[in-house]
Amino acid sequence: MNTSEKSQFIKSLASGTGFDFCGIAAARHLDEDARKLENWLQQGKQGNMYYMEKHFDLRVNPYKLLPGAKSVICFLINYFPDTNQENNAPKISKYAYGKDYHEIIRPKLQLILAQMKDKFGDFHGRGFVDSAPVLERSWAVISGLGWVGKNGNLIHKKRGSFFFIATLIVDLELAYDEPEKADYCGTCTRCIDACPTQAIEPYKVVNGSKCISYFTIELKDLLIPDSMKNKFDNWMFGCDICQDVCPWNRFSRPTQETAFTPIAEILHYNENDWEEMTESGFKKIFADSPLQRAKYRGIRRNLHFLKKS
Repeated sequence: MNTSEKSQFIKSLASGTGFDFCGIAAARHLDEDARKLENWLQQGKQGNMYYMEKHFDLRVNPYKLLPGAKSVICFLINYFPDTNQENNAPKISKYAYGKDYHEIIRPKLQLILAQMKDKFGDFHGRGFVDSAPVLERSWAVISGLGWVGKNGNLIHKKRGSFFFIATLIVDLELAYDEPEKADYCGTCTRCIDACPTQAIEPYKVVNGSKCISYFTIELKDLLIPDSMKNKFDNWMFGCDICQDVCPWNRFSRPTQETAFTPIAEILHYNENDWEEMTESGFKKIFADSPLQRAKYRGIRRNLHFLKKS
């Protein structure tokens, strides 16, 4: 098979495995991203997310992750739900409505790798799902899957931004996709204007240390500062404000991945239900949920903070 045929075969595997879109880029050092990331870190916009400071060279250099890397294959899988939480409930980001996406996507990547080896013969490859130092959004842009909006999210022209991104780095030469030539955000500033904590700054910079998702998920074992009172708009875990107001998300469609079907309690629990939940109940109901990232004590802290606001 030539490189074009190989790329088409990979894209057919992606579709058959449940991914919505697939793009392929030539492996290279991400010089511009390295400069931006270094500047972001130097300004302390990572807050207490100290893991962002580690493995800098791995984030911007795919050859460090896979010696001999030639191609980066990017996949998008839609998580947009077909229904939302009931009114006045403590809000949860849509990505966390169903099962933990890491556990859903990782086997899909392994299956694609195995099928590729069956077809192409042996080669080296590694799959990544948000839990390794890979700049997924950058590779998604380079592989033609969209552009990065002012809110820092990848936006696909046909389906918006409610996607998980996964990557495979392989030492196979493939046919490559062209990046999106334009930034279609234009003069729109809806995400910037809507952010209640002013976390979205000019030039597509998101100050992680001001983001509601940072405070409700990443800030471990610490109290949320009083300066954030009355700014969370009832968000208990994560935040979707900047995506919900984005005009491109009028093209979002409900996911076809059954594993992302919302957990019933997420849709129907009200504030009292959350308040009365025990730790054992939390662990049982949300055993396979992204809410485990905040843990029971984090959810309790966030609820207490919302009540004070």
